[in-house]
Amino acid sequence: MEATDIEHSLVTEEEFDALSIEVKVPGSSHVGVAKKYPAKLHARKVAKALGARDGIIFLPGQWDVNWEDSDQGPPFRQRRYFYYLAGVDFPGCSITYDIEADKLTLWIPYTPPATVLWFGNTPAPEDCHAKSDVHDVKYISLLSGYLASRLVSVKTLYVLRSSQIPRFDEFDRLKPHLLIDTTSLQPVMDEARVIKSEYEVDMIRKANAVSSEAHTQVARSMYGLSNECEIEATFIRCCTAQNAHAQAYPIIAGSGPNASTLHYDANNQPLAGRQLLVLDAGAEWDCYASDVTRTLPIGSTFSPEAKAIYNLVHQMQEECIQRIRPGVMFRDLQLHATLVAVKGLMRLGILHNGTADEIFKNGTGSAFFPHGLGHHVGLDVHDVLSRDLLHPAGESMWGKRRPIGPNSLRAMIKQAATGSGDTDGAAASGGQQYNMLQPNMVVTVEPGLYFCRPYIEAYFLRSDQHKNYINQVVLDRYWEVGGVRIEDCILITETAYENLTTAPKGEELLRILGVE
Repeated sequence: MEATDIEHSLVTEEEFDALSIEVKVPGSSHVGVAKKYPAKLHARKVAKALGARDGIIFLPGQWDVNWEDSDQGPPFRQRRYFYYLAGVDFPGCSITYDIEADKLTLWIPYTPPATVLWFGNTPAPEDCHAKSDVHDVKYISLLSGYLASRLVSVKTLYVLRSSQIPRFDEFDRLKPHLLIDTTSLQPVMDEARVIKSEYEVDMIRKANAVSSEAHTQVARSMYGLSNECEIEATFIRCCTAQNAHAQAYPIIAGSGPNASTLHYDANNQPLAGRQLLVLDAGAEWDCYASDVTRTLPIGSTFSPEAKAIYNLVHQMQEECIQRIRPGVMFRDLQLHATLVAVKGLMRLGILHNGTADEIFKNGTGSAFFPHGLGHHVGLDVHDVLSRDLLHPAGESMWGKRRPIGPNSLRAMIKQAATGSGDTDGAAASGGQQYNMLQPNMVVTVEPGLYFCRPYIEAYFLRSDQHKNYINQVVLDRYWEVGGVRIEDCILITETAYENLTTAPKGEELLRILGVE
């Protein structure tokens, strides 16, 4: 191909006062996606958020570790903050970014020939350059000399936490003249990570494509499977066959009453005699996560109760997704999903003795929809955990493993009524921006309805505030349903959204299953 034949476009990067030439990959519908990991772009975003003109950012990667009293260890998992700046996924590396010089340097281990015999070679500098858009790649044996020389003339060393401060002999003499900042880096990296670059969006899109295909294969294989463990194995087999070797989180394959446990992971119970299976499973692609949940009927027919709950959850999800656009408060989507649930449960007779508005404002709907509607997705499946999409009113089940109970629900209703973003002033410090949807965020929308008998009986049926609204006679018909959850990964675009998850659901899923 002649140079003049390369399709390209010029894009002004106002954030960095630069002109970017974006190559359009032939045959690709996604324009302007770099072939390399955009390490420089990420480093500059972090430096801009820091507001610093000089200083060194230092992030060590993860090392191989063994289990206690063993020469074996868990599968390697790279530190995510390191990966965000480096884009390399092997042990023993570090990354430095010289803010004033705008120089991003990757430091990698040298692999001696005896080690190559057993474990193969560590990627060479040229391999790292081919994958990641760093300025330089050097061997890590030179890192202490570089830091000793450079830290003489810079004012600040930025590290993620005190345990990651570099350790070498010359460093002690530098400490009295150096500001070691252990608090500023994580919040600004969270801010950078929550808005995805185009490269990151494509990685998450690929992870969703792999997971969606695996969910489809499970649906097609469903009637040949007899145990939750076979569901898990089918999903993993399909992901591995697509060269996705890591799961973003432990697979949840809960059937019957097991589907009412939000993070069920035993995956060892027979399917016979049960109505529904909740499969919450998502693969990683190059360290980027997906998060996909589908609920499948077990057998050739839906019970009337299971079908009613499935259709209601599907309605909750579709109505929330249709409302997504920049500027929408995620809290308001949570409340809308809950109100849809309350109205639907009233139609089924599970909730009664009041109007939908009364029951909704009382928080009783949280008996059946006890978790957040979604979370950020990126390098972690629950990305940037310090910023919950319902922060601070929502009691995140992901971060704190606590349900969103009636008090949290009433607090969110109060916020919405007053037009405030937070109840404790967190909006003034930036918390509200994570609750408000912005372009290039990737979030999940994952409503669910659950019939967890111990939870509902302990906290709602024994409560004078709630039990009058719950029809226990009707509820008894739904315990065996267990639970229903449907979850997609949604990219916020400039004007609306793109659903990155293509796994079949609703009528399309039921056609594959041949369910009436």
